[in-house]
Amino acid sequence: MASPPQDAQDAQDAQDAQDPPVTPHGRERRAWLLDIAVALLFLIVDAVIVVVTAHLLVMFGYGTMVSSSTGDVPMLVWLTVWGIPAVAATSAITHARLRMPITCVVQSLFTLACTFLALSGTRLFLS
Repeated sequence: MASPPQDAQDAQDAQDAQDPPVTPHGRERRAWLLDIAVALLFLIVDAVIVVVTAHLLVMFGYGTMVSSSTGDVPMLVWLTVWGIPAVAATSAITHARLRMPITCVVQSLFTLACTFLALSGTRLFLS
């Protein structure tokens, strides 16, 4: 096979370097729709997690306050109290790096709610 002349190849490379790549608008729209769908899914799941965690903190908190006067709290409770905000923060950072801004905001708000619950739980268990 004959290769194209070198001057023609250089001219084509120069033209390709000047033209910015064109992104289809449909692909960008699908990315936003996917981001919104994932954000809504996380919003529902996060709301369930916050409500269940709040109920468990109240049940375990009052249960440990009444039953034990020594103040020993099981390690599993501490891992649950501080593990959920850590996982939420990791999820928020991951979605920020994936360039999913709506999901990142939802996960960041979930991280704030979980951190508030973790601080409340810690005060409850230590008092």
